[in-house]
Amino acid sequence: MTATPKIYTVTELNSEIKKLIEPKFADVWVDGEISNFKIYSSGHAYFSLKDEGSQIQCAMFADAASRLKFVPEDGLAAVCRGRVSLYVKSGRHQVVVYSMEPKGKGSLQLAFEQLKKKLAAEGLFDEGRKRPLPMLPSRIGVVTSPTGAAIRDILAVINRRFANVRVLIYPTAVQGDNAKNEIAAGIKYLNENYPELDVLLVGRGGGSYEDLWAFNEEPVARAIFASKIPVISCVGHEIDFTIADFVADVRAPTPSAAAELVVRNKSELDGRIRRLAAGLVSSTRRVAAERSAVLERLAASGFLKNPAEYVERRAQDMDYLAEKLASAAAGFEREKRHMLEKISGKLHLLSPLAILSRGYAVVWKILPSAAPSQGGEVLLKDSKDVKSKDRVKIRLKSGEFEAEVADSARIKGNDKNA
Repeated sequence: MTATPKIYTVTELNSEIKKLIEPKFADVWVDGEISNFKIYSSGHAYFSLKDEGSQIQCAMFADAASRLKFVPEDGLAAVCRGRVSLYVKSGRHQVVVYSMEPKGKGSLQLAFEQLKKKLAAEGLFDEGRKRPLPMLPSRIGVVTSPTGAAIRDILAVINRRFANVRVLIYPTAVQGDNAKNEIAAGIKYLNENYPELDVLLVGRGGGSYEDLWAFNEEPVARAIFASKIPVISCVGHEIDFTIADFVADVRAPTPSAAAELVVRNKSELDGRIRRLAAGLVSSTRRVAAERSAVLERLAASGFLKNPAEYVERRAQDMDYLAEKLASAAAGFEREKRHMLEKISGKLHLLSPLAILSRGYAVVWKILPSAAPSQGGEVLLKDSKDVKSKDRVKIRLKSGEFEAEVADSARIKGNDKNA
């Protein structure tokens, strides 16, 4: 007798597969290329890992995604650690990712390059916005650890070089998960509450790449960019470069070097003042000698010996020039008036009024009022254009009048037998 086969519902089958898969792949490492990466407002991220032959769906929930130092991008080769999970309702399996590392580069290095590219595109590194340091600051703010080597080095240099400078310290953590927020808050606090500060020193002593990481975080970079007080970054050693260095107005290789940059050595300043004073005395003597020579030349000139005679001579020169100018102006006026009269005479000869003055007249035929489209009257050029009873308008040298043609046959040139 044949055994009755077990028949599963879809939900039962997916549940059985889930029991088989998940324990076996509870902790796996998957190497592939990221594609279709998308992060939602909830903080959860979803993407695919693929290679030449296949792909698998992945989910990275908000807690794990928030711990990433870099931003996953499509096309990035990565190694993900997680567990395989099957979602019973859809029957689809996926990798729930706990951690992710980019292949080839460490996650911190990749995060550094991504943020550097982003902030550079926004103009945070532009040299044109960076401000010069004050020559003689009297109030200095320092954002750093109150117990680290950096603050001890800064204070030692300041006391040695110029002891009467006021230093205001804002204590912060300089490494750890919350250090970025504390440093950013310190920069903002000093700007808002102590705007009279001349300069800010932001940094810490040396350490590993991970130890210095707080100064590669975006909140610190944006706080430095927003600072109205000039900022000197002083992080680690000379070979260490951070995002804060690129944004700050000035980068110092070490905290001690930052203090030396901002506080001039008192003996150097004394020496510079003495050199400037000596230069001022020398310049004053040279200018005095030049002015004395000018006065001697003026004293030897005729003007100072007999100023009245000099003024009289210049007055005569002015009278002579005024007379010449008046004569030239009168001649110019006569010449132009004569030219105008000649042109006026020529124009008069060409004027129709001049012809009328010799006994001629201008005659228009007045058209009947029934033909207004003809314009009302027309200039007569031939006696044949009029007949008896036509009305005409005659213009003489002085005035005009209207008349009626009595007999067109008697008008010379209008004789039919002619």
